[in-house]
Amino acid sequence: MRPHMPLTHIFAVAAIAALVASCQSKTPAPSQDRSALSTMERVAVAANTCWFKSGDAAFTAYRLAPELNSFSGRPRILVVPRNSPEGRPLLVVQAEGNPSKLDAFGPMMDGPARPRIAQDVTRWAGGNKSCS
Repeated sequence: MRPHMPLTHIFAVAAIAALVASCQSKTPAPSQDRSALSTMERVAVAANTCWFKSGDAAFTAYRLAPELNSFSGRPRILVVPRNSPEGRPLLVVQAEGNPSKLDAFGPMMDGPARPRIAQDVTRWAGGNKSCS
């Protein structure tokens, strides 16, 4: 026959186990890759989904031209005229370094879409895939 452990001892053992568990270091959650390429991959996918595939009226006259394989270390996406993809880009969004630094420039950044472009790109670079 096995001896019974008093109820107070059971609570004491449980309290000690909980205390030990709380003192152990937790494995940190994996952090998001902040390299220029990973950042621009996130931005390119979201821009294509939210700006172009969705039929967004602000972007119907344009098309996306991603240039992620950059030997300069600055992967980028270009927004070019839909009917003239070889034309001068109207928007360039690029990243450089690790952690990446984003830059957006071109004629579209001088117009009314500037705040929205900046908010969207910043949100997507951080990993949020939502459309505005």
